[in-house]
Amino acid sequence: MNLLAEKITDKHFVQNLIPQKKPFIMVDKLLFYSEKQVVSGFTIPTDNIFCHNNTFIASGLIEHMAQTIALHTGYQYFLKKKPAPTGYIGAIKKVEINKLPKASEELTTTVKILHEIMGVTLVTIETQSGGIVIATGEMKTVLAK
Repeated sequence: MNLLAEKITDKHFVQNLIPQKKPFIMVDKLLFYSEKQVVSGFTIPTDNIFCHNNTFIASGLIEHMAQTIALHTGYQYFLKKKPAPTGYIGAIKKVEINKLPKASEELTTTVKILHEIMGVTLVTIETQSGGIVIATGEMKTVLAK
């Protein structure tokens, strides 16, 4: 079992683990990794493309959740010494957003892998800000061939 030895806060390293590029990067820290779970961090920049009137909108929050899944896959591939694959959101289920965060807030998102088979991953997701759960959901992602 591969566990993350220490938190990775080097933004450039983290960016290389996901296929998204500027200005569409919604994760900047890898806080925990195991085969069945990942925890990401993201400090919302004030100039983020999903910030409107100093608020990080719902589509940005959902993209952050999806990129946390991509971060899990990207780190998995990094450990295998392979480039991060491209993936897509296959389905979004039961997303509940309790609060939209403000710019400069730190998001911490935990993804638990329920099933992973043939490039399809089903997960549960919980996003917190300031120790308060602000969003939850389930997603299915699919790796591109």
